[in-house]
Amino acid sequence: MAKVIVGATPFQGHVNPVLTVAADLVDRGHEVVVYTGSRFEERALAIGARFQALPPEADLDDRKLDTRFPVRATLPPGPAQLSFDFENFFLGHLPAQARGLRALLETFPADVVLGELGFWSIPLLGLSAAPGERPTLVTLGSVPLLIQSDDTPAFGPGLLPAPGEEARVRNRAMNAEVRQAFAELQRFGEATFASLGVPMPDYLFDAPFRRTDHYLQLTVPSFEYPRRDLPAHLRFIGTLPPAPSGEWVEPAWWPELSTGRPVVVVTQGTVANTDLHELVIPTVRALADLDVLVVAATVREDGPDLVRQALTEVPDNVRLAGFVPFDRLLPHADVLVTNGGYGGVQIALYHGVPLVVAGASEDKPEVAARVEWSGTGVNLRTGTPADADLRAAVQTVLHEPGYRAQAGIMAKEISQYDPFEAIAEIVEAAGR
Repeated sequence: MAKVIVGATPFQGHVNPVLTVAADLVDRGHEVVVYTGSRFEERALAIGARFQALPPEADLDDRKLDTRFPVRATLPPGPAQLSFDFENFFLGHLPAQARGLRALLETFPADVVLGELGFWSIPLLGLSAAPGERPTLVTLGSVPLLIQSDDTPAFGPGLLPAPGEEARVRNRAMNAEVRQAFAELQRFGEATFASLGVPMPDYLFDAPFRRTDHYLQLTVPSFEYPRRDLPAHLRFIGTLPPAPSGEWVEPAWWPELSTGRPVVVVTQGTVANTDLHELVIPTVRALADLDVLVVAATVREDGPDLVRQALTEVPDNVRLAGFVPFDRLLPHADVLVTNGGYGGVQIALYHGVPLVVAGASEDKPEVAARVEWSGTGVNLRTGTPADADLRAAVQTVLHEPGYRAQAGIMAKEISQYDPFEAIAEIVEAAGR
């Protein structure tokens, strides 16, 4: 069997998919080392993998970023915040991450190094040596495709694609403008790679797509804009199923999910849930007098208390929760209201649940745009929606059957893919 190193930037949303894949590889008998932040050691060991922590300089905790880097919270979403993140987290910690990976490879000569899009050691390895002189490189795409193309608008603002040559001309111009906007970050990236003895010839954000042996996008083609110029080694492998919930105990209100009243789930995911006033609390207010059951999945232990403190009175139709496993909850849901985390949206579509999306940070406008484009939900085009807009959007999705139908079509397409098998085939071929 194969030896596999599974690497990830030590942020929850980056680690979750690679741990899910690592667990499957362990179950298939492969020898797996998880290489990421120390706070994930217990989870890695629980799936039967070995664990290696990132060097201290790169061992971040994404729950404390705004405390450790207070200036980040003052930056608006978009190029300024993205440049800060790359300079301080991704590229900034690449030298330490790569040093630790090379030391690990000396003691654990892996057949495969598998990581997520933000694990920049993969493009570094891809540029450092020819395929036969290094492990097979596999990258998981856990955000929308951001590789530049004449067929799609520039990544970031969440613009929808359009057909025809006029749109292609627009796209080329936008892509050039984006490259110019990130010129300073491009120089930073080139200097970082040069400091490691490797020239970086690509546009920075294209490098993770081009400098890997297999780029595996964790969705289906119908959720992504069509392009005529995708690299041959990039393919869609479907959506990772939600992690099993294990021994999680259902709350007392759980039977209410099956009474026939529409169920609306609202969440801000695992990362951008610092301020529940952005989406969870407005949704609770907006739906207070509708004949629906609202489940506020705050994904934080103190979440229910924070919602109670923010409201004079919790509406009768609301059930507050910290962590609720989506493999148990979403089969009961009629709508998911979300800030647009890629993984959460994919899990909703896995279950055929239509969406209302309101997100402004990271890749969330692009996720929301693809929900709109695919007809699987409503895009509110903001990260701080008004109560009235949330109410109207939820009612639209509940009462217009096209959204549910499109989500169901997407779920059927997802069911035709087996991402674990696709990854295992690559790993097993490399281990022969």
